[in-house]
Amino acid sequence: MAHHNTIKANSYNSLVQRLNIFPQGAPPSELLFKILKVLFSEREAKLVSLLPIKSFTDKKAAAIWKLNLTDAKVILNDLADRGILLDYEEDGNTTYILPPPMAGFFEFSLMRYRNDIDQKMLSELFYQYLNVEEDFIKDLFVNGETQVGRVFINESVLTSENALYVLDFERASEVIKTASQIGVGVCYCRHKMEHVGKNCDAPMDICLTFNGPAESLIRHGIAREVDAAEGLDLLDKAQDCNLVQFGENVQEEVGFICNCCGCCCEALIVARKFGFYNPVHTTNFIPKIIEEKCTGCGKCVSICPVEAMTLVTASDPHKPGKKKAKLDGDQCLGCGVCFKGCNVDALKLESRKAQVITPVNSLHRIVLMAIERGKLQNLLFDNQVLFSHRAMAAVLGVILKLPPAKQILASNQFRSRYLLALIKRSKRREK
Repeated sequence: MAHHNTIKANSYNSLVQRLNIFPQGAPPSELLFKILKVLFSEREAKLVSLLPIKSFTDKKAAAIWKLNLTDAKVILNDLADRGILLDYEEDGNTTYILPPPMAGFFEFSLMRYRNDIDQKMLSELFYQYLNVEEDFIKDLFVNGETQVGRVFINESVLTSENALYVLDFERASEVIKTASQIGVGVCYCRHKMEHVGKNCDAPMDICLTFNGPAESLIRHGIAREVDAAEGLDLLDKAQDCNLVQFGENVQEEVGFICNCCGCCCEALIVARKFGFYNPVHTTNFIPKIIEEKCTGCGKCVSICPVEAMTLVTASDPHKPGKKKAKLDGDQCLGCGVCFKGCNVDALKLESRKAQVITPVNSLHRIVLMAIERGKLQNLLFDNQVLFSHRAMAAVLGVILKLPPAKQILASNQFRSRYLLALIKRSKRREK
């Protein structure tokens, strides 16, 4: 029995080690092991721990697992059915990838109602691991400058003047209109909070996925396919409910946009608790309070999802009890939700002094996150299977386009004269 328990522990330990190769990992704890035991059998934990970081085919998985192709396909499809893996059609073949825990298979486990796992128990474990223990949330959102997600401006509050300065990738509506495929699923955060008795009454069936991830989630019944018109209707519904649009921190091929409330959604909870660490990328806007118009009604305060708005004394000698709104600019997401509560036009949208830079695509973001978190070598050297020359070139290509400080950091982490020579050669070509 002791030998069996050691094997079982080793399987889940190996899985945790594999998850933490990626920039978005999961700090080990007893709660994490309990979560993984709900989501993975002992055998699955061992098999998934062997999967490479980069995408792989069923043939590659079969070879790594030392299984015949038919058996490997059955396992891969079952894992994709449960949202553990995402699969894509590429050059006539099915390619798989293991997403990180968040944004990834943690969310997918609660993006629909299902009976094959105990979702109540899982939700209670998630709540303890993410909302009470907090090591995972801090590790995901606080380490490094580049974060997983960013906030979209509420487009309904834009004026004709400041709308000129909003790029297409900064508009949730444009992400919806240009997506190759759109899926909608149950809000993971509110679903989790529902099971622990702490959910609000915001809509549940409203969180959106796009493009490749949506295609996989729709195919496996985790998300429901919608067209752009319904996607825009859901966006309007979310904004009517004063929800914040929080999406993948990339310019191209955005994978998800969640419609978040301040009470249930982890991204906004961490923004409220650890705002001074800049855990969520803001928009390029910030509200300005027009004090002579502010009546101190407090409506903007009550709907701000991260408590960036407060009421303070107006210091009016003629009206001692009068209040006015005050903004904490460091805490503010720039989402524009507060405008929906102001009926006296006492708020004005202004551009931030320092512009927020959004990574071009997921590879750009992942490379930045890996450099900042000291995990670049994991992207360049995969223990399970060597990167192809094309994959290596893609990662190095991103590094060569980074600012000099990030390039030096990458070179030091990689500890490679080859990379340093590439960077120097790239600089000579620029001159």
